[in-house]
Amino acid sequence: MAELAGRQEEPASWVGRLVAETPLIVAALFLAGPTFLRLGQQVWSHEFGAHGPIVLATGAWLLWRRIPGMAEAAQRGNPVVTVSLTIAALLVYVVGRAYDLISLEAAGVYGFGVAILYDRFGLRQLLVNWFPIFYLGLLLPVPGWMLDEFTAPLKLLVSTLAAHLVEPLGIPLFREGVTMTVGPYQLLVEDACSGLNSLIGLIAITLFYIYLLRNAGWRYSLFLVCLIIPIAIAANVVRIFTLILLTFYFGDAVGQGFLHVTAGLFLFALSLLLMFVIDNVASRFWAMAKARRA
Repeated sequence: MAELAGRQEEPASWVGRLVAETPLIVAALFLAGPTFLRLGQQVWSHEFGAHGPIVLATGAWLLWRRIPGMAEAAQRGNPVVTVSLTIAALLVYVVGRAYDLISLEAAGVYGFGVAILYDRFGLRQLLVNWFPIFYLGLLLPVPGWMLDEFTAPLKLLVSTLAAHLVEPLGIPLFREGVTMTVGPYQLLVEDACSGLNSLIGLIAITLFYIYLLRNAGWRYSLFLVCLIIPIAIAANVVRIFTLILLTFYFGDAVGQGFLHVTAGLFLFALSLLLMFVIDNVASRFWAMAKARRA
């Protein structure tokens, strides 16, 4: 009976806590609302940021699951540290808003959220429950110049590999860097291969899968994470190969139009499927090897 009464009182206690935190919740919504709107317009509506709503929903769910346990063992954070973190986050937010830098603006909102979690639960609970907080950090948009610097070598690699795949088909193709001339058409692989920009989304979904479903050790988890970039490269080689064929046989309008976009979405899904298949096969061999060592 006492246990049942405790269960009945638990929802009421949570309602009471939510009511007590209403001013803070309103302030957070006032701060984050415009940022989420801008993220939807400038980032999430594009292929490189399409993972944003998924990461937001799943990350919030993971954090919500952890909050009851965090509250039981909570130790309020140092007020000086809380104020310092909050001021720093708000300064970053203001600079991002003033100069229209969505990356800084989102970082300010994220920092404000971390400061609040630190204040309510303490540093120890943040370290113990680090994954949901880190995972939500993948929402932060990577600046375009940084993304270009990182993906430039990958774009050159996939263009070279795709050109080698096309050669046996007898299609007239001339490649110069990331620019390809296919018959009368010219393809700029830097644009056509924007699917490489979905690496962050692929990393996020893979980490979520490892954390939630696999319950694997850190060595096997690291093994899966290391496969992300090779899988993304392989998927984008197939994508460029497909776009070359579409452009040569059906024209530039088809290659750069609707089928261009759907090819990117399809290959992102293919990358995830390939990751799951590799995990399903590799986990069995990993378990066998572990059993032999034991």
